[in-house]
Amino acid sequence: MLKRVVIVVSCLVAVVLAGHQLIPALGGVTPVVESLLPWVGWSVPLLLAGAVAARSKAATVAALLPGVVWAAMFGSTLVMSPPGGPSDLRVGTVNVGVRNSASGEAVRTIADNLDLLAAEELTPGGPAAKQLNKMFKYHYPVSTVGLWSRYPISDTQPLDVGLGWPRALRAVVTTPKGKLTVYVMHLASARPGMTASRDASLAHARKLVDADPSKRLLLLGDLNTATTDRGMNGLTPPLTDAQRAAGDGFGFTWPSQFPITRPDHILYRGMTATRAGVAPATGSDHRAAVASLRM
Repeated sequence: MLKRVVIVVSCLVAVVLAGHQLIPALGGVTPVVESLLPWVGWSVPLLLAGAVAARSKAATVAALLPGVVWAAMFGSTLVMSPPGGPSDLRVGTVNVGVRNSASGEAVRTIADNLDLLAAEELTPGGPAAKQLNKMFKYHYPVSTVGLWSRYPISDTQPLDVGLGWPRALRAVVTTPKGKLTVYVMHLASARPGMTASRDASLAHARKLVDADPSKRLLLLGDLNTATTDRGMNGLTPPLTDAQRAAGDGFGFTWPSQFPITRPDHILYRGMTATRAGVAPATGSDHRAAVASLRM
């Protein structure tokens, strides 16, 4: 019986890993499962232990199958080294936490070495905004999101990504290496069985990107969509994920105490990512995503 269980479960896990995007959304449940796909690899040691207990070569081979699939999907993420090299722009994004009384300290630590910082779940005029206004000469807040920059900001525009109120923005930043179009977005939340609003806001984001003629474009924000969620297929491509291109590891950002997924993203086109990673955010339930870009 143990042998049969190990073989059946191993095959099921391998199929889910390899073919997850072919499985129906099931009312929004499957995309949430996709958010945790990297963690499915922990099933392999358990399956191997079961195969050893069953003293079965067939079960052992079956238990190795999901391990091979997992390694093909995620192995490069664990062994990849950041390309490094010179960079022109250091950027970051952080959900400061709407109930975070220490949000000022959170952004102070994160923003210290950055040229651009996007913030979400801001309280207008709250601690985070006040602290960032002291650190950056230029800023453009819209409702609960904002962009702070060491370089001039122009052509600003609040955006509604299908939520009925502005929770995104577009701006042009004039850097020493030329102009850069920046989007800051906080998309709708996704929960098991409740991804319709998030999916609609993702579609709005894709339309904005497709319609934007800018050669250099940067999208920062809490997209409420994990890197492995099928929803990200709507944005990467046409944009490139900085963590995938230049990160060290998975770059999980949520929840902050023990991150298991990455809803916070730095996406771009017309540039090259040289480094990417995460940074702690005091008091927030998110960690910050940061990256260095060469223009």
